[in-house]
Amino acid sequence: MRNLFADLPSESLPDELFETLCSGKKFELKRIISTGQTTAENEWYEQDSHEWFVVLKGEAKILFADNSVRHLFPGDCLQIPAKTKHRVIYTSTTKVTVWLVIYYFD
Repeated sequence: MRNLFADLPSESLPDELFETLCSGKKFELKRIISTGQTTAENEWYEQDSHEWFVVLKGEAKILFADNSVRHLFPGDCLQIPAKTKHRVIYTSTTKVTVWLVIYYFD
């Protein structure tokens, strides 16, 4: 991929699109494309890896187990430590949301 905004969908996708851009022994870099998808009700992400991401386009909301919410817009980034319960409760349905995510281990 030569451009992070290449091949964006013009209509809603049935599922989020996860594309691995590069990876190594202790990290994985992905582009995620969302068109209104959220984490299933009562499900939580709680990865073994740390997660850092930036929203490049669109918007999203992340809910944490302590009920705090982060509303993210283009340019907003967030680091989530390993084993931190969180879920995506909103991604825009009117514009494509493009995330750049790094999963990494200490």
